[in-house]
Amino acid sequence: MSDNQVHDPLNFMRSMWGNMGFSLPGMVAPTFDVEELDKRIKDMKAVEGWLRMNLSMLQMTIQGLEMQRTTVGAVEAMGKMAKDAAKSMSPEAAPEAPAAPAPNFFQGAIHPETSAVSDAAMWPWQMMQQMREQMQQNAEAAQAAAEEAAKPKARKPAVKK
Repeated sequence: MSDNQVHDPLNFMRSMWGNMGFSLPGMVAPTFDVEELDKRIKDMKAVEGWLRMNLSMLQMTIQGLEMQRTTVGAVEAMGKMAKDAAKSMSPEAAPEAPAAPAPNFFQGAIHPETSAVSDAAMWPWQMMQQMREQMQQNAEAAQAAAEEAAKPKARKPAVKK
């Protein structure tokens, strides 16, 4: 490398633009040829379209990776929850209860270790059942109060003085 090339700051730019088929002064100097301007505009729009396409592909790749990260995190959390539920339902954790008929479809499954997971998945159903029972009790109490209020009260005979 000669000493001349080291001190020339535009040498790098010349080498880059030189491979493109046109010289640097032609790019820098303004042209008044309409056809040349149209050609440059067309080329720049092609580059812009290519860059936009690459940008959208990059954004889609990033979104895909974010979704993958979220999915992996959710699967890991579900695995941890299932493992914790299985530990809490282990025979050492609770005394063995006598066999009873299964109150819902998910209990009494072929694999007893999955019953903890299925019980955890049934919390909305259990909550709705509790709410139904409370509403039933409130309705019965209101009906009993209405019947009590509707009963004719025994009148005491008037006492004459």
